Amino acid sequence: MDAVDRSREQPDPAGTAAVPDLARLLESVVEGERDVSPRPLSVSQLRAVVALDRHDGINLRQLAEQLGSTPPLVSRLCDRLEAVGFLERLPSARSRRELTLRLSDRGRAYLQELRSRRRDRVESLLAKMSPAGRAALAAGLQEYRALAEAAGDLPDLHS
Repeated sequence: MDAVDRSREQPDPAGTAAVPDLARLLESVVEGERDVSPRPLSVSQLRAVVALDRHDGINLRQLAEQLGSTPPLVSRLCDRLEAVGFLERLPSARSRRELTLRLSDRGRAYLQELRSRRRDRVESLLAKMSPAGRAALAAGLQEYRALAEAAGDLPDLHS
């Protein structure tokens, strides 16, 4: 019988958490930060707003690719964003048949306020951590980010 690799399931001798436990913990932290998002946006709409902020002036097909969705679904999502005043559809300079999608000033202000609230919440919690806890968190997150970037799983936040 083949041996089962349990290294991902059991704590190591130093007492660190198992990989599945850490994954659940990280997921719960990320989900908790989503709760800071006020209405009127759904999670899908918020993802679209963030994508439009990162890729200003893209078209509907490109936004659908960014979101891993289809143009018809993203078109309806854009209809809702336009209805709340967060999105502008402008004629494309490349094609008369194509529209360019941009965040409105209201959409940008919403996103800036959301990021500010999230940053304040995170900073408040980090300030309560011990210096050793913050150092360990920083080292772990830097390693995680480097691995995710190398795998192509994270956007370039410096662009």
